[in-house]
Amino acid sequence: MNIARTQYRKKSILWANRLALFTVFFWFGFLKIWGKSPAEQIVTKLHQLTIAPLVSIQQFIPLLGILECLIGISWLFPRFTKIAFFLFCCQMATTFLPLLLMPNETWQCCFALSLSGQYIMKNVVLIAS
Repeated sequence: MNIARTQYRKKSILWANRLALFTVFFWFGFLKIWGKSPAEQIVTKLHQLTIAPLVSIQQFIPLLGILECLIGISWLFPRFTKIAFFLFCCQMATTFLPLLLMPNETWQCCFALSLSGQYIMKNVVLIAS
């Protein structure tokens, strides 16, 4: 009975984690699609520094939002976990780029992040989950 209870708890924790990842990715992605994302300014600046010649910002932000929504939805289906994890890792790698490429916008001083930097750093929690 103890083993069954432990397995139930593990499954519950895994599903709570999946639901949390879905919520964050779908919500933030939907805000980008809707044009209401508080991250739009930093995404726009990063876009200008990296892929601006390849795709316009008007196309990029909604596409990024769609990708984030798809990552969120894929966490809800265990058979898509490998795909979700791969897309998640790619997205996480790009979210940390402003810390390196845009230090004036993301850092106040040594070890002190700006609000944008804090928004980016919260992704450490997502990675831990």
